[in-house]
Amino acid sequence: MKQKRLKPFKLVPKSKPENIAAKAFYDQIAIDTLARTLWGEARGEGSAGMQAVAQVILNRLAISKTLGSYWWGNDIVQICQKPFQFSCWNKDDPNRAKLIQLSADDDIYFVSALRIARRAVAGVLGTDITKGATHYHAAGISPYWIKDNKPSAVLGRHIFYRLVNV
Repeated sequence: MKQKRLKPFKLVPKSKPENIAAKAFYDQIAIDTLARTLWGEARGEGSAGMQAVAQVILNRLAISKTLGSYWWGNDIVQICQKPFQFSCWNKDDPNRAKLIQLSADDDIYFVSALRIARRAVAGVLGTDITKGATHYHAAGISPYWIKDNKPSAVLGRHIFYRLVNV
């Protein structure tokens, strides 16, 4: 008697509660780290300036995911805390101690930064007002890496550049 061959099928794993809890836990860390970065880098630029910095971080994350990895990190926390990328995390930055101790009860700008960070992590930040920027600097300084690069946007006192294309 000839046996009937079964068609192969693909198992789709169900989301386990521990996986959901782990993602929620990581998302909270990412939101907190991103909000502190936005506060440290752009609190004086208002919501639009903080959103622009968040977009730079999201653009870097998208590039890292597209390429499978990138030197500046592979998730929001790594990207924000990569040494010498966002000066607010540098050990010699005078605002770093404030940044670490900050709470939403203390600072209205941090409340705004948290709101923007939640939207960014949820993937609903909105239109990229930086036009794909991966880097930026404050107006009035000239980092070595701007040579031969044209800004993609100028928002407030920050100048944005798209230095990596994929």
